[in-house]
Amino acid sequence: MNRTPIIAGNWKMYKGGAAGVELARDVVRACGDLAGVTVVLSPPFTALAAVVHAVAGSRVEVAGQNLHPKAEGAFTGEVSAPMLLDAGCKWVIIGHSERRQLFGETDQGVREKTAAAMAAGLRPIVCVGETLAEREAGRTLEVVSRQLDAFVSVLAERPGFGTIAYEPVWAIGTGKVAGPEQAQEVHQALRQRLSSTDAKLAHVTHILYGGSVKPDNASGLLSCPDVDGALVGGASLDAGSFAKIVEASPSRV
Repeated sequence: MNRTPIIAGNWKMYKGGAAGVELARDVVRACGDLAGVTVVLSPPFTALAAVVHAVAGSRVEVAGQNLHPKAEGAFTGEVSAPMLLDAGCKWVIIGHSERRQLFGETDQGVREKTAAAMAAGLRPIVCVGETLAEREAGRTLEVVSRQLDAFVSVLAERPGFGTIAYEPVWAIGTGKVAGPEQAQEVHQALRQRLSSTDAKLAHVTHILYGGSVKPDNASGLLSCPDVDGALVGGASLDAGSFAKIVEASPSRV
């Protein structure tokens, strides 16, 4: 396996201006030598260009939190892949559970956004995950497999360019977290699903874990063989906590 760990911080609707620039600079200082791990920050749209400027010259990269599948048009309030690239982004988060749950994003919509990002040269972090009700009903693997199947053929067009994030909805912002065994079970199933499309795709695709990742649980999660990094929410809003998660990556231990 040669998948460099990826630790991505999703700031959600926080740190949208000067506070975002300050946090980005603090992350660069706190993480120090980033060799052996890819660090990505995902601020709100209003702070993207400023954060890109703040991390210039460092190894920290920047992601958008969402995008519209069209490159341009009469879509008030939306942001396209070319716009994110112009702002300095290299990455974009797609299909986050909050987008699916609160804004009605569908599997087909996630596929379209993934295709748009890939076509533009923007690296997607595509999210999958089950609700608490689905987990309790024993449907976890069914749900995440269905979600993956919607966009896997798009990822297969350029193996290794796109990334998957498994984020159990019941663990987002709740303080609950899938244990290493639970995370590994789902990540392994996702990788096996990738293998059914293409063996190389399965080998080179990063699968991140997201869901209340914190410094005290990061090491156990990141030590799982099929967990290639983390999509961090609340803990990414504190540079010290985020840096400890970066340091917990296997290549940093």
